[in-house]
Amino acid sequence: MKHEFVLEGLHCANCAAKIEAKLEKRYGDVRFSFATLELEIHTDEADIRDEVQQIVDAIEDGVTVVPKEEHDRSHAHEEHDTDCHDGCCDHDHDHHHEHEQPEKKQNDDEPDDKSGKVKVILLIIAAVLFVAAFILHILGKHDLICNIISIISAVLAGYDVVIKGVKSIFKRRLDETTLMTVAVIAAMVLGEFVEGAAVMVLFGIGELLEDKAVEKSRRDIRNLADIRPDVAYIYENGKSRQVSAEDVEIGTILEIPPHTRVPLDGIITEGSTTVDASSLTGESEPVDATVGAELLSGMMNNDNTVYLKTTKAYADSAATRIVKLVEDSSKSKGNHEKLITRFAAVYTPVMIGLSIVIAIIPSLITGNWAEWIHKALVCLVASCPCSIVISVPLSYYAGIGAASKEGVLIKGGRFVEAIAAAKAFAFDKTGTITDNQISVKEIKATDSYSANEIAALAAAAEARSAHPVANALRTYRKEKNISVEELKEHREISSHGVTARRGSDTITVCKREGKPGISVQLNNSEIGVITFSEHIRSEAPDALNALKELGVEKNVMLSGDKQESCQNVAQGLALDEVHGELLPEDKVKTVERLIDDCGSCAFVGDGINDAPVLSRATCGIAMGLGSDAAIESADMVLSSENLSSLPRAVRLARRTLSTVKANITFSLIVKAVIIILAIMNIAPLWLAVFSDTGVCLICVLNAVRLIRRKTK
Repeated sequence: MKHEFVLEGLHCANCAAKIEAKLEKRYGDVRFSFATLELEIHTDEADIRDEVQQIVDAIEDGVTVVPKEEHDRSHAHEEHDTDCHDGCCDHDHDHHHEHEQPEKKQNDDEPDDKSGKVKVILLIIAAVLFVAAFILHILGKHDLICNIISIISAVLAGYDVVIKGVKSIFKRRLDETTLMTVAVIAAMVLGEFVEGAAVMVLFGIGELLEDKAVEKSRRDIRNLADIRPDVAYIYENGKSRQVSAEDVEIGTILEIPPHTRVPLDGIITEGSTTVDASSLTGESEPVDATVGAELLSGMMNNDNTVYLKTTKAYADSAATRIVKLVEDSSKSKGNHEKLITRFAAVYTPVMIGLSIVIAIIPSLITGNWAEWIHKALVCLVASCPCSIVISVPLSYYAGIGAASKEGVLIKGGRFVEAIAAAKAFAFDKTGTITDNQISVKEIKATDSYSANEIAALAAAAEARSAHPVANALRTYRKEKNISVEELKEHREISSHGVTARRGSDTITVCKREGKPGISVQLNNSEIGVITFSEHIRSEAPDALNALKELGVEKNVMLSGDKQESCQNVAQGLALDEVHGELLPEDKVKTVERLIDDCGSCAFVGDGINDAPVLSRATCGIAMGLGSDAAIESADMVLSSENLSSLPRAVRLARRTLSTVKANITFSLIVKAVIIILAIMNIAPLWLAVFSDTGVCLICVLNAVRLIRRKTK
């Protein structure tokens, strides 16, 4: 049984890691994303909310465990209430009406406005008092007044920090509030009142900026995938009425006004317009849509009102599936995330132990307790791992969010690592390198018939078929302006071909056993042969070349088609190996060999029969949102159905890992430098605060750059 919660009010990344560890110890299968605050627990127990709340309360105060469904409903209700617009009422069909999608609230996760404003005011007063105390300290006058002002400044800036720190001590838990409380009180006991006030004021300002940066980055990333309209307009009896998109049934007629997103997948029944599918595919070029065209939820209607018959429920529509994939991706942690969680659990106790050693042993030798305790306090403040614990998962989530903007859905941090490190790429042929379209390549006529006559007879026989061969013949006939007579008694022979009657004659179009092309027959005698060529995706050559430029060792094509057909498609493409006539299990064996040879192999495919090899590859990549089996088995989805997204995804994944490594390296170097400077009696206590909140802020901003930078 799966339980999903949202931990509202959780801002401490270190505490989040401890909560996850405690819950894992209790329930076993637990996934938590600090980026989205979403918690997923798999257990046979039915009602666990109260117990989860108790575990959370034991670690961090002020956090509320809310079931995800309840959280989503309350936020959808808030968003619905923020904009009361005319679309809420019934209106006539002919009435020119502007529907505006309710804007998402921008402060979903921010603290209550009132308490936030009070905190800002107190910090401003504290900062002014600190400046006054600092001036008095520099002048060397009025020491008593200077100390009193410093104490007041520290209290105003950090009273909440001290309260949390004391609570943490009673809970026998060490966190950054405990460290700051001990450091400031110890500094003032040692007579360093101004420095103690500086620590509290800087820490308060840093925490405020850090919280704002984290929340903003969460919003920015969340908004990339937030493409689901909450409302739909049902059209009945010449009027439309607004309802919740979740309540719309399959087969319902919806009105899609201009400048609104399509709420559910469906087929246009009336009207024509252009749609922007960039939120799904990453392609910004508008697409024409008229009667019979399929619209996917999340697309933006640009021009005119159209009417749509829904083909899928809200939960199964494209936008919902994309949002679900992105949300779930944050719970699948990369190796760096797992490493940092383990590192943080060891790092803080080791640093506290080092601080105690620095405070006691040199003091016993030199007798200068004040100096070494001050050095130990600097090490203590620098021991908080928040800059790493926050920025690493945020970097992964930002990278995944940026990829979704490009029409690439990555299911988790470990798959970001997998695609970044892939040394070989294997591609299915049909629907991946080719676009499922074929065209007439050559017509060979026998007896007294011409090529055009053969084409006309074949097209007439295939007139009622939806097979790709029939489509290719229709296209060829139109291009060559060939007229076609109407035949009778059309009949389709499964896996063989079609027949039709022309007067007393029988026209048959069928496969040629063991040979390419189709046979056109008159009364069972062959009068012509038509061969076809597959359409290579226009972007395929550049995409394959780009992968080679990125250092990929092998590009390989795998197919169940004839080897000769595969070789024809492969001509002129940057493919190192071409394998045809493969069964699904043969594709799996080939990918396993590539993994052995190159160390890793990604597979790109689009069909149901690709599911086994998608699961076996180091990183399975599904083309488009078509096959549920392929999407379920895949680790990545190219929702754009465009291979040019693939090299962009590789670049973005590598940039994400570079950002993760840069944040980790920067954080550790700054902390190490400050500890060394502290031991050398150079680093003041306030500089240690910078190594905590300041470095954390820089790392968060560095992570957010991933969603603002355009991938080439």
